[in-house]
Amino acid sequence: MKKVSALTLVTSGDTASPTPQLPAELAAALGDVSAAAREGLLALSVATGMAVMQAMFEAEITAVVGPKGRHDPDRTAVRHGRQRGSVVLGGRRVDVDRPRARRLDGVEVALPTYDTFAGEDLLTTVVMERMFAGVATRRHERIGEPVGPAVAATAKSTSKSAVSRRFVKATETALDELMDRDISGLNIKVVMIDGQHIADHCMIVALGIGADGTKTPLGLREGSTENKTVVTALLADLVSRGLSADGGLLAVIDGGKALSAGLKAVFGRDVAIQRCQIHKRRNVAEHLPEAERAWIDKKLAGIFADADPERGEQAARALAKAIERKHPGAAASLREGLTDMFTVARLGVTGTLARTLTSSNPIESMISIARTVNRNVTHWKNGAMVMRWTAAGMAQAARSFRRVKGYHQLPALISALTRHSQPQPATTGTKRLTRPA
Repeated sequence: MKKVSALTLVTSGDTASPTPQLPAELAAALGDVSAAAREGLLALSVATGMAVMQAMFEAEITAVVGPKGRHDPDRTAVRHGRQRGSVVLGGRRVDVDRPRARRLDGVEVALPTYDTFAGEDLLTTVVMERMFAGVATRRHERIGEPVGPAVAATAKSTSKSAVSRRFVKATETALDELMDRDISGLNIKVVMIDGQHIADHCMIVALGIGADGTKTPLGLREGSTENKTVVTALLADLVSRGLSADGGLLAVIDGGKALSAGLKAVFGRDVAIQRCQIHKRRNVAEHLPEAERAWIDKKLAGIFADADPERGEQAARALAKAIERKHPGAAASLREGLTDMFTVARLGVTGTLARTLTSSNPIESMISIARTVNRNVTHWKNGAMVMRWTAAGMAQAARSFRRVKGYHQLPALISALTRHSQPQPATTGTKRLTRPA
């Protein structure tokens, strides 16, 4: 004979088995849920979840005060009615009734389950994720999950102003965490610095790479231009929070003179500066006519890839001399900071890690994600808003960070940086990395 579950209704011809009787407690819990079935499956699920949540509230109260209607001479708390509250559900707040109890000394009994469901962190997380996905503040209410008219009727915290206030607070927190973070334990060996322009503001941002290859957003500074004062202020702040050039530090920059000057002002000769080769190639190309860009760029790519830094630099200077008469601007651009194009090669780094550290791609990737986060902002009110959004974008980018390509070669780089940062006796014949004064 075929077996059926206790809740299965078996029909045979015109005869049906009796409708199963549910336990009283379960029937009471599902009483309000059955009405939600007409509103759709998701609304039914929400109503079921709300019923389960109420059961959890009641279970926590019962664990403290005991079952209703049973006298307990040893009780330490008593029931104290119910109170209106609200919990977070799908990016909105909805009203709930929660039971209350007080201890004999008058102290309110806490409900951990209610505190969890009512927590601001849940709502803030939803708001942040939607904003990062490009949802405008005025559309948050419309994209919320359908929870049924009964629940939606009591929804709160979905207005444009409520979402905006919550996002401002969350981004302020992200900015504070970024600017106050202690970085002394990160063992940063490579720092990348770059700038991005937003409206009338120039944001200088820093990305650190640790000895194990992990990437970490370090900080940012706001100014009107990428100048030495702003860069120096950023670096001084990083030093105060634990960034050190002791044992050597490699800085990768896009080629701006202000960045180089700021690094030298803060770290002196303890920092080795590598300029982005990709930026250099672009800068040179901008001074060339369209017809000559391809072959000169191909030649430059080969020169920068030369494993012998001295030979590569000589070839670059020869190229600059060859094009100087016809394209003096391109020749001058190529010569500017040319020695710093080969710093990583002089440190003996080759292969994958060399390709990673001779470009500013890692920090540009972070900046690109930050730009994506703020793509829907059409009106920048002030510099504080720019900093908040940039910090939030950097934090968002950090969630997808992986170790840099070629991180297995970092020990060799660290050893070379140590040798560079420690002056050698003249008798050894060993030279430090040098750059034009």
